[in-house]
Amino acid sequence: MKRLIRSRSPLRLVAAIAISALGGAFAVHAAWIPIKAEVAQAMLRRAWQETIDGRMAVKPWPWADTWPVARLTIPERDVDLIVLAGATGRTLAFGPGHLSGTARPGGEGNCVLSAHRDTHFAFLRFVLPGEEMTLETPDGRRRTFRVTARHIVYDDQVQVLDDSGSATLTLLTCYPFDAIAPGGPLRYVVRAEPV
Repeated sequence: MKRLIRSRSPLRLVAAIAISALGGAFAVHAAWIPIKAEVAQAMLRRAWQETIDGRMAVKPWPWADTWPVARLTIPERDVDLIVLAGATGRTLAFGPGHLSGTARPGGEGNCVLSAHRDTHFAFLRFVLPGEEMTLETPDGRRRTFRVTARHIVYDDQVQVLDDSGSATLTLLTCYPFDAIAPGGPLRYVVRAEPV
C-alpha cells in the first residue's frame, strides 16, 4: 500500500505544477489588456503633447494607424484619456476612439466617443447626471460638458449616433459592465451637453 502511495506522489506533484502554471498563464493573460491600455495611454500623452505643439496626426508609435484627436478629462473621477481617430477594434485596444462620421471633437453636432467597458470607459458605470467632463481639442480649445442622460440601448438602435444639431458629447460602451463575454447586444450610453 505504501508503495502505491509513493508512486502517485510524483504524479501529484507534476499535476500541481501544471495546474499552477496554467493558472499563472491565465492571470498574465487577464492582466495583459489593462496593462496594455495603461502603457498605450502613456505613449499617447507624448503624441498628444506633440499634437498640441502644432504637429498634426502624430502617430503614437511607428506602426499606428491612428493618432490623437482630443483629450477627455473628468478630474473628480481621476479620468484623463487621450482620444484616438476612429473606433476600430485596434484603436479601442489602446484608448477611446472618435467614431468616424460623427461631429469632430470640439465641433457642432453629436461627437461620439467609444471605448471598452472594462478598461478606458469602466468609469461610466459610476457617472451621474450633472457631472462635468472636459473635451480638449488639438488647437487647445476646451469645452466643458454636463451629463444629462444615461441609458441602455440595443446595438441596432443607432439613433444615439444621430446629429443633434448642437454640440453634444455621447460616450458609448458595451453593457453590462461585468459581462463575462465581450460584445453582446447592449450598449451603455452617456449623453452630455455643453455647460
